Amino acid sequence: MKAIGYVASRPADSPDALFAFEAPNPVPGPRDLLVRVKAISVNPVDTKVRMRRQGTAEAPVILGWDAAGVVEAVGADAGSFAVGDEVYYAGAITRPGTNAELHLVDARIAARKPRTLSFAEAAALPLTALTAYESLFDRLRLPRGVADDKTVLLIVGAAGGVGSMAVQLARRLASATIVGTASRPESIAWVKELGADHVIDHTKPLAGELKALGLGGAHRIFSITGTHQHWPQLVEALVPQGAICVIDDPAALDATLLKPKSGALAWESMFTRSMFETPDMDAQRRILSEVAGLVDEGLLRTTLGAHFGPITPDNLRRAHLALESGRSIGKVVLEGWA
Repeated sequence: MKAIGYVASRPADSPDALFAFEAPNPVPGPRDLLVRVKAISVNPVDTKVRMRRQGTAEAPVILGWDAAGVVEAVGADAGSFAVGDEVYYAGAITRPGTNAELHLVDARIAARKPRTLSFAEAAALPLTALTAYESLFDRLRLPRGVADDKTVLLIVGAAGGVGSMAVQLARRLASATIVGTASRPESIAWVKELGADHVIDHTKPLAGELKALGLGGAHRIFSITGTHQHWPQLVEALVPQGAICVIDDPAALDATLLKPKSGALAWESMFTRSMFETPDMDAQRRILSEVAGLVDEGLLRTTLGAHFGPITPDNLRRAHLALESGRSIGKVVLEGWA
């Protein structure tokens, strides 16, 4: 099968940062689906792993986690899936990635893709939808289905892939006041369009921006990016007994700043359930199925921001450069094999 990978960490604009090669067709285990990959999307984790993990000439590293495709084979214990099913998923960081024509995924973390979306549109959703959903409802315990909820939810970095899904999920499944952060006219417009009640500028003091809205503070804070930079402001903006969920990789955080407010700090990694094969690992299948249903009902939209063409080394390197610029809106997607 065709695959795209690398041996050694290189800058994304280097010709050997990502290259095409032939790899053996994978063989599914009992719980696996063998999927013919139709479309992928690129996430910040792809760029981070590229600069951390090394491969060999015999076994290049294959990146990529988001995928949408068609099931070609089903393991004996892979549940109700069948050959020909159209699926979407975010994969496991401990297994080879989706930048390949054929890919193995544990059936417990895959779901049938939304019927109303193309493969490209569906590929934009899994990793960000799972991360946003788990952060809001598993880590921050944002109330669901509570009428007239007084919770103020602050989403820092609301215009990116995860933020775009968090705004939509909070709007559709909860009734909190949603405050997103963005700093450019186009990203501010995007966050408002997705359903945020307010958008504030994260280049300014966040606590002051919230007070200017008459909100006082935030009961739940979802910090997607720039946590180290914003940390003192996040703590100041948090109401007493509130909670902060973090998904980026700050070098260090002074958690003692939360003590006077009895504030809670939670971490979210979408890969935890698959990495440790937790007893609730199939929660990700259920989440993706719920998301697909909301999409097909017209209540959620794809966060595809840019389509970079077919899955080639050149286009993948362009996608990594776009993610590393920190200025992407929505998700970068590639579709089809040249």
